[in-house]
Amino acid sequence: MTNTPKYGVLMINLGTPDAPRAPEVRRFLKEFLSDSRVVDLNPLIWKPILNLIILNVRPAKVARVYQQVWMDEGSPLMVLGNRLKERVKVALQRETGQAIPVEMAMTYGNPSMEVAANQLRKAGVDKIVVVPMYPQFSGTTTAAGYDRLMSSLKQCPHWPALQLLQDYADHPLYIKALANSVRNQWDKQGERRHLILSYHGIPKRYVTNGDPYARRCHDTTRLVAQELDLKEGDWTHVYQSRFGREEWLKPYASETLKVLPSKGIKKVNVISPAFAVDCIETLEEITLELGDEFKQHGGEGFDYIPALNDGDDHVALYLDLIQKNTSQWLD
Repeated sequence: MTNTPKYGVLMINLGTPDAPRAPEVRRFLKEFLSDSRVVDLNPLIWKPILNLIILNVRPAKVARVYQQVWMDEGSPLMVLGNRLKERVKVALQRETGQAIPVEMAMTYGNPSMEVAANQLRKAGVDKIVVVPMYPQFSGTTTAAGYDRLMSSLKQCPHWPALQLLQDYADHPLYIKALANSVRNQWDKQGERRHLILSYHGIPKRYVTNGDPYARRCHDTTRLVAQELDLKEGDWTHVYQSRFGREEWLKPYASETLKVLPSKGIKKVNVISPAFAVDCIETLEEITLELGDEFKQHGGEGFDYIPALNDGDDHVALYLDLIQKNTSQWLD
């Protein structure tokens, strides 16, 4: 009987700077914003703007933001992602009786797709299930990650068999996990509050051109509201993280939160289902920026509900996704 794993798991996420300093942030932003999946403007127009303006102005500002949320072990996205990865690995061994290798790779920055793939290759893996850590598919995230994965395999003489997941926006275990996190927050607070479901935005034009992201976000919101038995006035669906002057998906989170107190909604909980693990967009943008704006406009209670991170419900979801997408490789 062979000890060679029947398959390996590759979890992919967007990426993060190696350190909360301007040089590392500049290097990360250059790679990220040079991807045509992310910014699809004519390179002759975009490259001078990126290199002469954005990369000279934003790195120091973004570095200061990262410094506010940086953890002792590193970037929150990396630290929390690794914790989830390790718990998934343990759960897989418990379920299969075999040490299934699990690696995490970033579309931009480290650990790269090449590094993660080499680790799986060293473990003797020739079959890989790829799990994007993006609950809702978008060309700007999931597809960009798959572009990077395929590019990393260009020099590989013998490709592994690949099983690529699209997303899990409406997976029952995902919906239950989100709903449970809301219920836990309400129990902790001792009260139910108006629920804000905030998703990372993308330019509206991308959706007009066929990106299914907005539809998948609405699928998640609708199902979470059903699971929690919320009425229409009990929740609000918004988009955050707008960049540039182009119109992005609406309603905008910042503008919405500013007017809610005037409508009598002065206490809210915010959850961000688009993020598998907490990161700069949730720990700084939501918790600090949006929370301050809400209170400055009359809000009295603002509490962020953490991402699923490495919680039991999240591990159970990933275990189910992996097992259902590898059944064809098992004896």
